[in-house]
Amino acid sequence: MHDEPIDPFNGDPADPSAGLDDPGDDAQHEPLTDVERQDVLEDLADLEIYQALLAPIGVRGLVIECEDCREPHYFDWDLLRGNLRHLLSSGRPRVHEPAYDPDPDHYVTWDYARGYADGVHDTLTEAGEDDPEPTAD
Repeated sequence: MHDEPIDPFNGDPADPSAGLDDPGDDAQHEPLTDVERQDVLEDLADLEIYQALLAPIGVRGLVIECEDCREPHYFDWDLLRGNLRHLLSSGRPRVHEPAYDPDPDHYVTWDYARGYADGVHDTLTEAGEDDPEPTAD
């Protein structure tokens, strides 16, 4: 008797899950290169800034155009952070599915978030330059 159900597609060349990776195969995947790892760490740092700036004005996360399925995927801040941390630890992205009926008005692209953060930074920098120099009494 089996504790697990028998795979009805075992050995079938038309197995619909044949292209999926076995979670036990993690050791066979190449780890991230130093450059890829640094890119993910930078994305995590940027994500913290974007959330701090955009969440208070009602933005719930980021939308990413999926290269595989050509559909937008909506990620809340915590989910995206978790996905990036998983990528760091495993060297591969998580399997994903589109969110169920998200409100696109509550999500922005990475480019929008980056531009917004750059605009805030530039505004604060310019405001700091306009401040008069303190005088000694």
